[in-house]
Amino acid sequence: MHTNTDGEKPKPEQQERTTMDVLVEVRDLKKYFAITEGIIFERRIGYIKAVDGLSFQIKQGETLGLVGESGCGKTTAGHTILQLYRPTEGQVLFEGQDLSAMDGEELRRMRRRMMIIFQDPYASLDPRMKVEDLIGEPLEIHGVMHGKEKRERVKELLDIVGLNPYFIKRYAHELSGGQRQRIGVARALALNPDFIVCDEPVSALDVSIQAQILNLLERLQDEFNLTYLFIAHDLSVVRHISDRVAVMYLGKIMELAGWKEIYENPLHPYTKALVSAIPLPDPKMEKRRERIILSGSVPTPSNPPSGCVFHTRCPNKLGPQCTRHVPSLSDAGESHFVACHRLSRQ
Repeated sequence: MHTNTDGEKPKPEQQERTTMDVLVEVRDLKKYFAITEGIIFERRIGYIKAVDGLSFQIKQGETLGLVGESGCGKTTAGHTILQLYRPTEGQVLFEGQDLSAMDGEELRRMRRRMMIIFQDPYASLDPRMKVEDLIGEPLEIHGVMHGKEKRERVKELLDIVGLNPYFIKRYAHELSGGQRQRIGVARALALNPDFIVCDEPVSALDVSIQAQILNLLERLQDEFNLTYLFIAHDLSVVRHISDRVAVMYLGKIMELAGWKEIYENPLHPYTKALVSAIPLPDPKMEKRRERIILSGSVPTPSNPPSGCVFHTRCPNKLGPQCTRHVPSLSDAGESHFVACHRLSRQ
């Protein structure tokens, strides 16, 4: 699944993936955080609706990109899918088993098959622990390996992610940003998971290092048949690694389609604005194209707009229909889903 020079993935492989089984299914997922006031007598005065009704599927071996502006709920969605946050409502099915209904030892056993790569490679690594302990900790916690066997597994993982095994005795502060993120990738691979949430894994890295980490993730996906939920705010990054892309705005999915459809034929006005903001390498084309500038600012998730949450910034709103009714995510053809009243009328 390596990226071609023009940024496109091999088409035969994408066709093959459409026949794969569904690994992760999210059904009407919601995660609300209570807003409280008072110290001694605390009372709830509202909710922050970080994730508000997400539904999608991820097939085995597929990469689903999840994009949107900062604060739209991408990271919260990833954490809730992994049950790091327990959902307020909805279901997360992993091979048909409802994770949201599990707890205790049952959920702990399932966690071995689901991992996360965090955004900040330094903040996510304990500065007091050596690389051997950072990568080997999941093996210890789940009772898989100990002692010499664990050490050899850590060396193997370092080699897999392109680091020298002698890094085993180093601390996180002795490594570069790219090396630290490779440690994070190795830790996520330690228990041979099936599904990995990549939470903006390259946003804190230099551009040249970003390409290396993306190529590493693609190689590992080919080698171990991994399934990714790739979270990012940079659409140009998501384009190179994703099979499909979901566009989020204020806790909801606005559009979901194959990556080529999203970039070449965006339907939702929000997606069109995001795509128009991607820089083009040709200065002449960049100068000629029309940039879509959205008016207003993103509403607060503690008091989202009624109806379509995007209607306060939408240049094509229909009036009462958009301000009063929530649009459903409807199929516009060829598995291209969009939540827009105007498109549903066509």
